[in-house]
Amino acid sequence: MLRQMFVDHPESVGESYAQHFMVALGFAATMLVTGLALVVHAVVPGLFVRTGSVAITGLHDRMIAHRRRARAGGITAPDALEWVI
Repeated sequence: MLRQMFVDHPESVGESYAQHFMVALGFAATMLVTGLALVVHAVVPGLFVRTGSVAITGLHDRMIAHRRRARAGGITAPDALEWVI
């Protein structure tokens, strides 16, 4: 059960637990900051006009690029604090 919770998924994407932790934390940080910007955008539509679409595109590109590196065997963990905004 513990292996399934902590090891199986990171291994399935070609990462160690620590690497997966940092990558997931980077995605979470980007999503949190983007979410806050979008709350401001909801109140003042003229602010952060492209923030959501840029963040989503950036996260998608990071995930797809990482998946391709994993399949090719050349895993490198992206910078966990790489901000899209």
